Amino acid sequence: MKQRPDRLQNATLPAVLRRLTIAAPIAACWFAFAGPAAAFPHVVKQGETLASIAERVYGRIEAEQLLVAENGLDAGGGVPIAPGMRLEIPALGHRRVEAGDTWPRLADELLGDARRSEVLAEANGSYPWLTPAEGQEIVVPFNLRVVAATNDSLLTIAYRFLGRREQAWMLDRYNHLKGRTIRRGDVVLVPLRDLSLTPEGKREAANAEARVRSEAEGRAREAQRKVTSEMPLLAAEIRNGRWVEAIARGNRMIGYGELAKPEVAEINKRLTEAYVALDAIGAAQGACAAWREADPSADLDPVELSPKIIAVCTSALAPAPEPTADPRPSPIRSGPTASAPPPSTPPARPRRERGAPR
Repeated sequence: MKQRPDRLQNATLPAVLRRLTIAAPIAACWFAFAGPAAAFPHVVKQGETLASIAERVYGRIEAEQLLVAENGLDAGGGVPIAPGMRLEIPALGHRRVEAGDTWPRLADELLGDARRSEVLAEANGSYPWLTPAEGQEIVVPFNLRVVAATNDSLLTIAYRFLGRREQAWMLDRYNHLKGRTIRRGDVVLVPLRDLSLTPEGKREAANAEARVRSEAEGRAREAQRKVTSEMPLLAAEIRNGRWVEAIARGNRMIGYGELAKPEVAEINKRLTEAYVALDAIGAAQGACAAWREADPSADLDPVELSPKIIAVCTSALAPAPEPTADPRPSPIRSGPTASAPPPSTPPARPRRERGAPR
């Protein structure tokens, strides 16, 4: 595949597929445990900054980097916040232990993988081989999704979000990397346990939870609001040629829940462009088909779309060719009811006279 140093940023298709393979299950796990350990929403007010929000909610300014990572504000070289923007504030979850619960079972339910039981047990002052007491209320760490930057490593991520480089080994085990070096665009889950809220933060979290519960279609509305807030980030990634990040974000947005058809169409349109840029033709055809299905009136405008995108979308819409009959005769099978024809003597080849042309 040809390199595109101006837009592709040296990404190769195997690397993209590897990163998406890592990102997809992580995103699926994230949505699975969004109930017990989810962020709560906050609408930015006039005069607020990430630092002021972090200080009010967590009591420490340096926690603003959690808000940056959780809301993808480092995309496209940095996205400033503005009044009216909806942010997600990471918070710890809680769960009451029921009869038959074990740390591995709880970790599978709450953190997406039974092998993360060591972190869950340690967060509650126990060990994964012990049985939690029935009725005990346990703390559920928040899985922060961190997209690795160019110079990131597990050491830098551990220091930035956990305060200790020695926690890099835990991140390796938690993400099942087995010593593999992370690369730009990889998604690393960081289990946060130190997320104590201030009294004001607790009040805001409680009010946000009550507000969401009071909505008749809370889940669908929440998903659509998240997509609305992330759509500019997706557009910025496409505009800046950050194809890997755009694909990860677009697929994550689709997984948020029940979306409006225009939102589904717009996301898949962006995904089509990103996949085409990476020469992932099969994935591009699927994204384009989903785009056109959500918006049947969509026009493949040659002014707006590149010839390659139009070609991919056209091939995605083309009917599959009908199977043709095999012109070769079927072999005669031997068996109790079938007998092979007697061998025939091949005709004798005519004798060629000396000096005759071949």
